Amino acid sequence: MKKLAALLAALGAATLAAAKFRRRSVPAPPVPAPAQADGVLRGISEIRNFFRRNETPIYFVSATAFNLLGIDRWVRNFTFVNWYDSFDGRHPNVFVPTERARHEFESIEEIVNHLLGHKEVADLVERRGGTGKACFLMFDAETEANLAALGLDLAFPSSELRTRLDSKIVTTQLGNEAGVPSVPNTLGEASSYADLVALADGAGLGADLVVQTPYGDSGQTTFFIASEDDWDEHASKIVDEPIKVMRRIDPREAAVEGVVTRHGTLVGPVMTELAGFPELTPYGGGWCGNEVRAGLFSDEHRELARRYTRQLGDRLRDEGYRGYFELDFLVDAASGELYLGELNPRVTGASSMTNVTAVAYGDMPLFLFHLLEFMDVDYEIDVDELNERWASPQSVDAWSQFILKQVEDEVGLITAAPESGIWRMGADDTIAFVRHDTDWHTVADESEAFYLRIAQAGGYRYPGADLGILVTRGAFMDDEHELGDRARHWIEQIKAQFSSVPLPDDEKVEAPTPEPFGFKML
Repeated sequence: MKKLAALLAALGAATLAAAKFRRRSVPAPPVPAPAQADGVLRGISEIRNFFRRNETPIYFVSATAFNLLGIDRWVRNFTFVNWYDSFDGRHPNVFVPTERARHEFESIEEIVNHLLGHKEVADLVERRGGTGKACFLMFDAETEANLAALGLDLAFPSSELRTRLDSKIVTTQLGNEAGVPSVPNTLGEASSYADLVALADGAGLGADLVVQTPYGDSGQTTFFIASEDDWDEHASKIVDEPIKVMRRIDPREAAVEGVVTRHGTLVGPVMTELAGFPELTPYGGGWCGNEVRAGLFSDEHRELARRYTRQLGDRLRDEGYRGYFELDFLVDAASGELYLGELNPRVTGASSMTNVTAVAYGDMPLFLFHLLEFMDVDYEIDVDELNERWASPQSVDAWSQFILKQVEDEVGLITAAPESGIWRMGADDTIAFVRHDTDWHTVADESEAFYLRIAQAGGYRYPGADLGILVTRGAFMDDEHELGDRARHWIEQIKAQFSSVPLPDDEKVEAPTPEPFGFKML
């Protein structure tokens, strides 16, 4: 036994000596180089390191975390402040107030301002130093006043500037000035069908028309008018409003997000849009999802959309705008012409796609370049080099998402709803819950999807209500831009996870106007 003990002791000593030798012999892992002595961040590596070590509290205040979900993987001290808890407390960086008396919100701005005025949110900001940056999906002048009271800085251009640029009329005018054409159109007003016809005739637009008012969500202020009966149906929403009257085309929708920086306009991947599918939305022409994949559009259309995005981004900089924006484009299936659809001067529902693609992981998510503009730090990037690299089809992998709204004309109290996390579809096209997760980066293949719950047990179903969001790898649409079987199976199966009961006769619920999670918002 003594010999064995001695042998073990000798072996232990030899092992310890070897370990010490290895520790002395193996150099320490390299430490990322700090910013230059002048404080300027130069290049992607230093910028990424800056955000990984970020000390400034940053808050995304909105109804849900959907639009920027996953950004907290890249940015230290990033917190989602939300009203709806899609994760039942499982997300480490989502803060939802515990005091939750029932409120009938009419807009995202109302939700944001309620949150900023909430004592629990004020306590959170105070605990984290009483300073920081705040970013939003939607906000207004009241929001800016609330931020000042909390000691937070707005990490976006002013609400006044964003509201002006958000007008479809202003977008058309800025596009014309930037050399980015819209569908043949004319601007004006109409108090009768005869007035509308006269406007259209003067511009040679024909009789089959699309009419838009300046501001609108989910297709609710886009009207298709080819007869006086159509006019009569929509006249109450058009009369006394400035309008954009367009020739009706057979469009293929594209979306591109960009960031106006001090060094120029950065352009993200070209996506297509899911729009107007009756399985997903009750609003004709309303946005209901996105898809990004190589080969989605011709090389010519993809390059033109990127060039137009950069041109309009540079024009926005002349207006004093900086940061994140999104453009919709329309490709006429008949002529092949590419036109500007509209501008969203904000983060949008498509941002989730932009920030999850291979581009984001090769360099960093586009939203981080937005934050740089508001982080009180100087930096240098080569905009031309980044845009050239991101333009390559090899920089894009295939992802799709849909936003599921209540399309049935019925109202009820929800008694069961699918959980947020990873779901898997089997060979028989039925789905099963796999595991809880806080974003979609772990989706393995096209048989899996990440579902983000919006509507939950105890809430209400009504026409137009947002139920949830599903994100997966691969395509949802075919080459004709129609929903494929896989998308339809996911829609049917997610709907099947809901249960509800009719409301009592003395209780009524009406859909808010505008729908709080409207066009490209959520």
